[in-house]
Amino acid sequence: MNYAEIKKTDIANGEGVRVSLFVSGCRRHCKNCFNQIAWDFGYGKPFTEEVEEEIIAALSPSYIAGLTLLGGDPMEPENQRALLPFVRKVRKLLPDKNIWCYTGYTFKAGELEEPQANCEVTRELISLIDVLVDGRFEEALKDIRLKFRGSSNQRVIDVKRTLECGNIVLYLT
Repeated sequence: MNYAEIKKTDIANGEGVRVSLFVSGCRRHCKNCFNQIAWDFGYGKPFTEEVEEEIIAALSPSYIAGLTLLGGDPMEPENQRALLPFVRKVRKLLPDKNIWCYTGYTFKAGELEEPQANCEVTRELISLIDVLVDGRFEEALKDIRLKFRGSSNQRVIDVKRTLECGNIVLYLT
C-alpha cells in the first residue's frame, strides 16, 4: 500500500487533535472529491514499518486524541489488508486513542454494503474502528455546515454501539 500524506496535527478529520493517514487508492471517484490525486493506488510513498513507527510516535502525546484513516479510501480491499496489522498495533500500543475512518462505501450489518469492498479482513478491521464516516461524497448534497462530512448523505457512525445493537447508531446527528 502507498500513502499520499500524513498530517500529524489534524483538527478537521475527527474530534480533537489527530494524526491523519491519507492512503492512496480509490475506485469510487466521487465527483469533485477533495483528494482526487489519491485515487491512484501507486501515488505517494510506500507504507513501511518505518512509516508505521513514525505515526505511532506522532500519536503518543497526550494531546493527540487519535488516528484518522482516509484517502483515497482505506476500505479498498488491498488497503484494508495493509492497514489491519497497523491498526491492531495502534490498538495494542495506544489503547486510549480512538480511531476514525472515512470511506466512500456504505456500512451495513458489520461489513460494507458493496460486495466488491469486502474481503477476508473487513469485519475485523471495522471492529477496531470507533467512528466510521461512510458514503460517497455527493456534490448535490454538499453542505459546509456539516461536522466531519462533506455531504448530507454521509453518516458519522458509532461503530462499537452499532455492532453491539445491530442497528446503525449515529455518532453525530
